[in-house]
Amino acid sequence: MRHLTLTATAALLAALAGPALANEELRSYANDLFDPIPLSAPDLENNIITRPRVDLGAMLFFDPRMSRSGLFSCQSCHNVGLGGVDGLQTSIGHGWQQGPRNSPTMYNAVFNIAQFWDGRAANLAEQAMGPVQAGVEMNNTPERLIETLTSMEGYITAFNEAFPGEEDPVTFENFARAVEAFQATLTTPNSRFDQFLNGADSLTEQEIRGLEAFIDEGCAACHAGVNMGGEGYYPFGLVERPGAAVLPEGDRGRFEVTATAADDYVFRASPLRNIELTAPYFHSGVVWSLEEAVAVMGVSQLGADLDDQQIADITAFLRSLTGEIPEVVHPTLPVSTPATPRPEPM
Repeated sequence: MRHLTLTATAALLAALAGPALANEELRSYANDLFDPIPLSAPDLENNIITRPRVDLGAMLFFDPRMSRSGLFSCQSCHNVGLGGVDGLQTSIGHGWQQGPRNSPTMYNAVFNIAQFWDGRAANLAEQAMGPVQAGVEMNNTPERLIETLTSMEGYITAFNEAFPGEEDPVTFENFARAVEAFQATLTTPNSRFDQFLNGADSLTEQEIRGLEAFIDEGCAACHAGVNMGGEGYYPFGLVERPGAAVLPEGDRGRFEVTATAADDYVFRASPLRNIELTAPYFHSGVVWSLEEAVAVMGVSQLGADLDDQQIADITAFLRSLTGEIPEVVHPTLPVSTPATPRPEPM
């Protein structure tokens, strides 16, 4: 793992010229490692972001009729009012089954290299298809979902507007593209850390110390870029594997996708944007304290036994990553008709 430190020149300048110049050197170094969340949604591969497509995606995201039971929607596990997560150790799905992993946030997910903890979905459109068909989540099928959508004139009209010119716009693939277009708008720019990167003196002294420690201790080797993570895959327990309470033996991470020995217990580095809003932490969802999560990562990933002050400083810095949460209005959904498949008991 690459170990990042402030340059000796920067440290010398800081000592000679005081905190103002030290902060400028730190800002310059941080801008080499991190990027602010952009103010507008990014371009999508094989998709476009239009108002009709985003509006349709919002309807589909919030509609529990996309599940076989009529109880679970995308919003159930990725609550836009709760930081894009459900606040549970692991999510509850069809038949009140408990899923195997903690629910990742949908906020800023568009900036991740891939979706899910193991990266098994290349983009948000692929991700949208997964939970619909998973027996432990929505337990539906593409055919039944299309039957549901085509039973309501409101959805037929919305698909025609979102995908103009297509002979048959109501498809499972277009369902996924619409959801992706909506999710791509769920970004949280203008955090105090982004303001710092853009030149403002927006961080406290403790947060500045936390940023320095975050870089000096090596955290930024995995948690860099625009999403402060989500850009690569790393073993959980790179230096010292956590105990079974944090790293369940049955979950082998990316190995289940690639069947490659090198990917055993490898997971996508968790994005740290809005991390204070998304407890509990890790794929197992067993750690509820951000301070405890920082301490665990110090030992397991860095081989560093961080002291209480370092943990407090890094945690303070992480809380500066909370951006402006977009206001999402719950859409009015089309009314079911006699042709709409009825909810099936779990």
